[in-house]
Amino acid sequence: MSSIKRKLMGLFGKKSNKQQPMADTEGDSKPVVAAVPASAPAAVDQDNDSIYWSAYKQGSQQKPIAENKVVQKPVSNAASSGTLQVQLKNDSNSSTVYAYITGQALDNNNKLFLLQSDAKTAYYPDNPSSTGTSLAQNVSINLGAPGNTVTATIPRLAGARIWFSIGAPLVFKVNPGPGLVEPSVFNQSDPNINTNFGFAEFTYNASQVFANISYVDFVGPPISLSLTDTSGATQHVSGLPANGLNTVCTALQAQTAKDGQPWSSLIVKSNGQNLRVLSPNSGILLNSSWFQNYWTDYVNQVYSKYNTTPLTIGTQASYGNVNGQTNGSNTLNYGAGGQFAKPSAADIFSNSSGPFATGSNAETNAIIPRLAAAFNRSTLLLSNNTPDGTNPSQYYQNAITNHYARILHATTLDGMGYAFPYDDVTPDGGVPQEGAVFSGNAAMMSLSVGGNSAYKA
Repeated sequence: MSSIKRKLMGLFGKKSNKQQPMADTEGDSKPVVAAVPASAPAAVDQDNDSIYWSAYKQGSQQKPIAENKVVQKPVSNAASSGTLQVQLKNDSNSSTVYAYITGQALDNNNKLFLLQSDAKTAYYPDNPSSTGTSLAQNVSINLGAPGNTVTATIPRLAGARIWFSIGAPLVFKVNPGPGLVEPSVFNQSDPNINTNFGFAEFTYNASQVFANISYVDFVGPPISLSLTDTSGATQHVSGLPANGLNTVCTALQAQTAKDGQPWSSLIVKSNGQNLRVLSPNSGILLNSSWFQNYWTDYVNQVYSKYNTTPLTIGTQASYGNVNGQTNGSNTLNYGAGGQFAKPSAADIFSNSSGPFATGSNAETNAIIPRLAAAFNRSTLLLSNNTPDGTNPSQYYQNAITNHYARILHATTLDGMGYAFPYDDVTPDGGVPQEGAVFSGNAAMMSLSVGGNSAYKA
């Protein structure tokens, strides 16, 4: 599936010069989403193809600050040793908690990789003859009782994920390729549809370890992330507190009561309890009528504002600052950088369709992330310079904004985490919002699920 085809994080790439997700070519079909009433809880995931990797911009991107909380003195450099130690902690109230590690083995011909239940042994599935083939090995790493930690050892991996499930194990399958059939919150017939699960993403190659927690597709159980280097310095992403999901759900319900939009329909329940929250993009993929005209007035105001006044976009690349205007049309024109028609709600929430679809024009591809992020953060009426003209305190202040992203950033303990695909767009010298950690001399990565002892670094 798409998880093993995700791009490697480019060590020297420009920040947010992202391409669209790679097409799934491994022979496995996408789940068919059945039509459901608009009032029904959404349950979509699109196989998480909307997750994007991007690199930090060299020279102008503030990197995560290493805190002085050291849990152990590392002695091995993962980049040179070829293996990485990963601590997996059950920070929930349940004794039924599992972890899974999947990816593409860089030192073994990019083979599909899963870690076996002993948290040490690699499993490379054979190419099956039919779709939906069961795994031949047990890959459920039992984390034990609350507070227990299991240490895993992994090889270098690309497009990798660390999955967690609470209350039940996850079911993975293999399709011809081989391609991994990942747990889906999209498909009502998926065996994991009523299981509480989530994941963090990472790439571990010969140059560095790069990891993040993501809410681009959905919000699941609280996950925190730390990366410790050989000097003992630790970068930490706090994630949600133990009651974070319920807090997000309450805030979405309040937003629906305020503006009548289907924010509360993004909440998925199981047995009467909040199970997860879908992103607006995931919700729209299930029900295209959701948020259909939500952005119309705001978009019209933006295109009117830049009729004669230029909108300057700092590409944070060799193109420098570029200016665009509408000149009385419904197109924002950046000359060699491309023309941008008025985006729909689906375009804005997905960051990848309509005027935000990337292509062969590299300058256009540098403009897209900055423009898409400014729409989601509703900053285009505040300044005619993006992203440098505004700061995080000004994001999401308009009545029409990505309230899912607003609520998530307000609920995570440190305000960090990918809430939409281009949430890594940052003003030069500004504070990153996406919640990523990275190091060229990593020694240990640590993740906790459940949020009981989550803390702000």
